[in-house]
Amino acid sequence: MEKALEYALRHQEEFISQMEDLLRIPSVSTDPAHKQDVIDAADWLVSHFKGLGFETAEAIPTEGHPIVFAEMAVDPALPTVLVYGHYDVQPPDPLELWDSPPFEPVRKGNLIYARGAADDKGQVFMHLKAVEAYLKTGTALPVNLKYMIEGEEENGSTHLPGFIKANEERLAADVVLVSDTALFGPGVPSITYGLRGLAYVEVTLTGPDRDLHSGIYGGAIENPVNALARLIAGLHDEHHRVTIPGFYDNVIDLTPEEREGLGALPFDAAEWARDVGVDHMTTEAGYTALEGATARPTLDCNGIWGGYTGEGAKTVLPSKASVKISCRLVPNQTPEEITEKIRLYFERHTPKSMKLSFRDLHGGYGVLVDTKSPAMSSAQDAMEAVYGMKPFFVRGGGSIPVVADFKKLLGLDTVLMGFGLDSDAIHSPNESFGIDRFQEGIQSIIRFLKLYGAS
Repeated sequence: MEKALEYALRHQEEFISQMEDLLRIPSVSTDPAHKQDVIDAADWLVSHFKGLGFETAEAIPTEGHPIVFAEMAVDPALPTVLVYGHYDVQPPDPLELWDSPPFEPVRKGNLIYARGAADDKGQVFMHLKAVEAYLKTGTALPVNLKYMIEGEEENGSTHLPGFIKANEERLAADVVLVSDTALFGPGVPSITYGLRGLAYVEVTLTGPDRDLHSGIYGGAIENPVNALARLIAGLHDEHHRVTIPGFYDNVIDLTPEEREGLGALPFDAAEWARDVGVDHMTTEAGYTALEGATARPTLDCNGIWGGYTGEGAKTVLPSKASVKISCRLVPNQTPEEITEKIRLYFERHTPKSMKLSFRDLHGGYGVLVDTKSPAMSSAQDAMEAVYGMKPFFVRGGGSIPVVADFKKLLGLDTVLMGFGLDSDAIHSPNESFGIDRFQEGIQSIIRFLKLYGAS
């Protein structure tokens, strides 16, 4: 293993240069105009796998974008690690807020700026370079390896569950390894053991069949914007708890041990809020800001529109008003259950003068992973060797739906060993990734494979 670790350090500059080539491909999965770019990125990865000596490496077509699959079997007696990641990226808009072109990687100090640098091309590429370090130094691989790198993660992974179901035998493994999460803070290693699920809906109230003159009809015809605002305001009580009946029925609360672990994290809530320009936090009563942001269910309006929003005045009574709502769910809540409860809330409270349109847009399940499993212990030991301190176990407030799919469809737990930072500005202009963290990730992965293979 030592030769592999040394190789990775010695070839850092070459690795970064190769990663920049991948970052130049604008593989935006949500934009049909970039369909060929997504295919090009998949083909680039296949070519890179083959250049490393993988006999099995292909871009498998789906009804959407291709899934890259690669495999290196060493010994059936050894455990098998399935590495998951994604090569598609978020749209770069708004372009005017970038300091440099989003698909022309730029290095500034310790950071490399480009769309996809941290989410998730840079973190995926760490895994390719870790296995290269084994192969190029003649160091025996301590595990069998499979890679499944998709091109639709930023578009909801629409076709991934079907692909997993159709390829259960091909994807058979002992554990899944994912690097698509963040360290708890700079120099503070962490492993994510819990993720929240998601329920995402769109609600529209329609009143009159067209926008009306507010001077003629105002006061007699009910306004959909006013009505929708009233319904939205009723979704939380004064304790910032969601008021939808049954919303908390199946919630698994934090254990005392989990609360103690979260409380031990080096987290300054006031500074965390100031970083986003906020000087006051609103948290569900009885829970800390960190608990509320990672381990409690939420309901948030993501967008609201209706009527006239252009320059100047236009005195209309709008025909309709709409809102998009997302709920972050904790394990044991299901998107189907919560979506139905949201629908019933709006059905019961929609004014008689209006019609309700309700759309279920997206859903995903939360997940918890056993922190005492051999794989999690191996990850913890690997990161401790690199960072000089034992990593914290943390819960992530976001969603990675495929983690629940791995558990449900393949019976596999997932080790979420990521090396991003909240400051990497993923999904935002000027996304970046630390060159030091890129190498720390490679070193950690090399060690994890060795430790897990021996476990």
